[in-house]
Amino acid sequence: MSTFTADNETGTIVSNDIVECSVDFQGNPSVRSASGGWRSSGFFIGAEMAEKFAYFGVASNLMTYFTGPLQESTAVAASNVNLWLGTAAFLPLIWGSIADSFLGRFRTILVTSSFYIMGLGLLTYSATIPDICGDQETHVSCVSQVKVGVFFCALYLIALGEGGFKVCLRTLGADQFDEQDPVESKAKSSYFNWLYFAISTGIFTTRLVINYVQENLSWALGYGIPCLSMMLSLFLFLLGIKTYRFNTGEEKRQGKKHNNPFVRISLVLIAAAKNRRQTPSDETCLLLSNEKTSNKFRFLDRAVISCGSYEVEEAKAVLSLIPIWMCSLVFGIVYGQSPTFFTKQGSTMDRSISSTLIVPAATLQCFISLGIIFFIPIYDRLFVPIVRSFTHKPAGITTLQRISTGIFLSIISMATAALVEMKRLKVARDNGLVDSPDATVPMSVCWLIPQYVLFGVSDVFTMVGLQEFFYGQIPVELRSMGLALYLSIIGIGNFLSSFMVSVIEKATSQSGQASWFDNNLNQAHLDYFYWLLACLSSISFVFIVHLAKSYVYKSPK
Repeated sequence: MSTFTADNETGTIVSNDIVECSVDFQGNPSVRSASGGWRSSGFFIGAEMAEKFAYFGVASNLMTYFTGPLQESTAVAASNVNLWLGTAAFLPLIWGSIADSFLGRFRTILVTSSFYIMGLGLLTYSATIPDICGDQETHVSCVSQVKVGVFFCALYLIALGEGGFKVCLRTLGADQFDEQDPVESKAKSSYFNWLYFAISTGIFTTRLVINYVQENLSWALGYGIPCLSMMLSLFLFLLGIKTYRFNTGEEKRQGKKHNNPFVRISLVLIAAAKNRRQTPSDETCLLLSNEKTSNKFRFLDRAVISCGSYEVEEAKAVLSLIPIWMCSLVFGIVYGQSPTFFTKQGSTMDRSISSTLIVPAATLQCFISLGIIFFIPIYDRLFVPIVRSFTHKPAGITTLQRISTGIFLSIISMATAALVEMKRLKVARDNGLVDSPDATVPMSVCWLIPQYVLFGVSDVFTMVGLQEFFYGQIPVELRSMGLALYLSIIGIGNFLSSFMVSVIEKATSQSGQASWFDNNLNQAHLDYFYWLLACLSSISFVFIVHLAKSYVYKSPK
């Protein structure tokens, strides 16, 4: 927050050079001309880019590692991948609360980065453990339990570190822009676009390079390079510390009784439940600072005397996000398909570029990143200015309109994936390959490119929109928690995807026929699963469009 003075010559509003409620790394008031904004955001963007190179160096080809070196079935491997991705995306809720309550964002970044780097180092070591166990004379091939144990410990240590690192890094990066300054407020929306552009560039690079290294050179080298990239990410973050702005902690000004946001919100709900028979007086209602929000959650007004007006408004702000969060969970389920079934789908198809060069199936995920990298400049530099001229909104369209557009595109992506899978199954039948799970279906893997590209464009709308929405529609001191809610959409979505796969696998395998996720994909029916997700996404789209019409934004968008 900053103060403003009038320029008598131009009549415009000019912000003072001191940014209120913000200090530099030495504890002095932040000076606008020497800190924050695009000046410091470059370090955050660079750190995010290197971190995503590290994370997706593990995540994008995990399905191949589970079904290959660890010898797991398709359904079990997909379930394990979804559980790990879900854990990594769900942990930000815990770390966000810890950062907002106790450690602060900067310290949380330092703590979690150490977990992250240790996990990547341990993962690299696990890949060097010999695969052969049992009878050494006959060389019976089986996976060493030590290898499996070390691998899973490393994997979840990475999730523990990544969950806190990414949520605090993104929140602290967005904190570099002062919302009360007209220029910086407009730049913040653009920052989210270019941050996702940089993230996608890092993801594209790792999918193009690391997947090839892992499958053709060495898994140990393929995991060692991401470990070095994570070290680079931490170095870039620390390099820009002299330019950063740090929030001074508005909770002290608001006089909160409890630091933990979950505790504060829980106490408000408990107090409202205890006083459910009481009708708040007009004087009590006047204590509340946001009339529009209080009308929507009127029942919480009963807690204002016990908990204070700010705590009540804080609870209302969080509760108003829950319907949007729930409607977005289906997108989280869809999000989990590209590193699992999309990849497995591509592994059965013709991936040869030449007689000696075969493209790893996981590398096709590069087209998601390419779609994002290509479309973000169009969105930020062409789409937004054109739409802004009609709507007169700084971001062109509201964040909820952006999210709903992305969900609509994800429906098209799932429908496309289903149609391509139906085509692949037909080719397999026509060539007599139904009972040959290891045979290559004579159908080019390029058929999968449209569903990947559509998914990338969908990401530009949905993921960036969700990030901006959950950051901007929550009180300043809860913004780590806000971005954690955004990230948990992917986490819960992966958990739900894992649950759906397990239930469908059990239900469809009992009929005496091959299940939807049979190890022999030529007998399986991934197309049915894709159509199911398209239907669920359509329902989600209808609900979120309805919510967008009535949602009252914290500030004009």
